[in-house]
Amino acid sequence: MKIGYARVSTEDQKLDLQISALKMAGCQKIYRDFGVSGMLTLRPGLSAMMKSLTPGQTVVVWRLDRLGRSLSGLIKLIDDISRKGGEFQFLTEAINTGSSSGKLVFHMMAALAEFERSLISERTKAGLQAAQRKGVRLGRPPSLTNEQIYAAIHDLEHETVEEVSIKYGVSVRTMKRYYEKHGG
Repeated sequence: MKIGYARVSTEDQKLDLQISALKMAGCQKIYRDFGVSGMLTLRPGLSAMMKSLTPGQTVVVWRLDRLGRSLSGLIKLIDDISRKGGEFQFLTEAINTGSSSGKLVFHMMAALAEFERSLISERTKAGLQAAQRKGVRLGRPPSLTNEQIYAAIHDLEHETVEEVSIKYGVSVRTMKRYYEKHGG
């Protein structure tokens, strides 16, 4: 019996493509994680799938990176599935861990996936550092202009933080942070 596992990292992504591919591959049951990072080892859908796994079943995943992002995490998961008497199949990579060559290809692909993730992380960090050196302000734009901040701080002399926060459309916490940084 084949059981499927599908995962997306963010709320904006859709599971439709994965679910469709898993059904076409013959999966009778599909476990899902929605808006959950592949770096997390504790995922509700993955945990439920692992608990239900019985000997002779094949776990099917659309792509290797849907199962996990780190080589060690992927290897541990594959080992756990093997210990329970199961096998693994990746649809887009055409890998099946039921054979020795499939296991070898899995380990190579997992190592390449982790390497790719490391490269992306390094490039992102380098880009952020370069932007900071150029004076680019990173992060979310300020909620208020400097003029609004000083006007709000002045208003705090005769109004409550809650009233001033509502007046300027920011949270009480944001208003307190502005006050600590600029006014008091």
